[in-house]
Amino acid sequence: QVPLVESGGGLVQAGGSLRLSCAASGLTFSDYAMGWFRQAPGKKREFVAAISGSGGKTISAESVKGRFTISRDNVKNTVYLQLDSLKPEDTAIYYCAKSLRSLVSLDAEEYVYWGQGTQVTVSS
Repeated sequence: QVPLVESGGGLVQAGGSLRLSCAASGLTFSDYAMGWFRQAPGKKREFVAAISGSGGKTISAESVKGRFTISRDNVKNTVYLQLDSLKPEDTAIYYCAKSLRSLVSLDAEEYVYWGQGTQVTVSS
């Protein structure tokens, strides 16, 4: 098991910002890509953003491009998701996940370990 612990969710007004963090255990954190996914009530889980093991490559969903930024600190074994210009449709539980590969992927099947999720609620 590789515990992943998310934090930073909360209630924010539309247009506001939040910063999500995901702390991972393990000595080989920098070897593996990390991703963020979200699931809104009644909807399927969807990809949000991912970052390669080195941090040199990132990808994000079209719906969040220009508003969300993924980053990582391989010394602190932590991945971040900066959420700016939030919209009510961004309301969801956000999950971080760890891949067993170093390359980024938007395919949830590539991610083996998942956190418990953190709730983000955006009011209009």
